Amino acid sequence: MADDSSHDDGPVQGRRGFLGQASNFAMAAGLVGGYGAFGAVAARYLYPARPDTGSWQFVADLARLGVGDSLRYQAPGGETVNITRRARDGVAEDFIALSSTCPHLGCQVHWEDANQRYFCPCHNGVFDSAGVGTAGPPGDAGQTLPRYPLRVDGNLLFIRVPTARLVADAASSGRVIDDDCASAPGHDPCLSPLARPPRDGELG
Repeated sequence: MADDSSHDDGPVQGRRGFLGQASNFAMAAGLVGGYGAFGAVAARYLYPARPDTGSWQFVADLARLGVGDSLRYQAPGGETVNITRRARDGVAEDFIALSSTCPHLGCQVHWEDANQRYFCPCHNGVFDSAGVGTAGPPGDAGQTLPRYPLRVDGNLLFIRVPTARLVADAASSGRVIDDDCASAPGHDPCLSPLARPPRDGELG
């Protein structure tokens, strides 16, 4: 009687071969994906992105600020900055530019020359003249106000802001904000309707 076992194993061997090839392909794809992800992470550390050097923006004439005076500047990207004059030597070191946004909950801080401090009215946060938190929630958390570079060119003061945050319009520039937040009521005076022109639908 003839042995038909060779005929019976044909379909089985075909299925085994297909499964083996599929398994090998899946393993190879996993290795390629894994090594690719590892390579991408390694490349970020070996070739880090170049730091953003920023863009210099005009702020004001030096004569606008006396020693102890401060103004609030809004960069083209929307950041608000307190710029305070601490000396009268006619150099950039006369001034300090610190973010006016409190790192605690984002309220607006302002300079108090009489107390030689930056003050956040929301939760009585206090920062020293260098922007280091000394009291309230920022002091407890060891928070500081981010600092911006300044440059003096002749009698003009310039600030450097990140170009990554600039709006698309290359001709746009920052502006000095003239409202006085310290005199407006509310949890955060700078967010009070009385600290800015009324919007449509608000009572003037």
